[in-house]
Amino acid sequence: MTNEEKVQYWIQLSDYDMETAEAMLQSKRYLYVKFMYHPAMGKILKAGFTKLKEETPPFVHKLTLLARRTGFYEMLSDEQKAFVIKLDPLNINARYPDYKNKLSQQLTCPVCTGILIENKHNENN
Repeated sequence: MTNEEKVQYWIQLSDYDMETAEAMLQSKRYLYVKFMYHPAMGKILKAGFTKLKEETPPFVHKLTLLARRTGFYEMLSDEQKAFVIKLDPLNINARYPDYKNKLSQQLTCPVCTGILIENKHNENN
């Protein structure tokens, strides 16, 4: 597999996760909007890592760590950094009952819609 094929692989996986997050929003499964959004961001960072470094990305799921290892973190605006930091704990926290219950109460349609809108805003900046 060429490096470009690996990059496309990560992008396709990320797109699929984003589509799943949007489907979860439509079906009102709000906890899973953020839960699916986190790996989508991780996979797009891994695509960037693969593109820039031409090597296999690290087997980590912490978005800030991935962003730092690719060198993207320094290029992000303060708003984008805050967004990545806000998403970081969701990968783990959504898996445990205490956190899951707390997150479920906080995640409403407007909150989840805001996350997807915030992402689109950050993509354009």
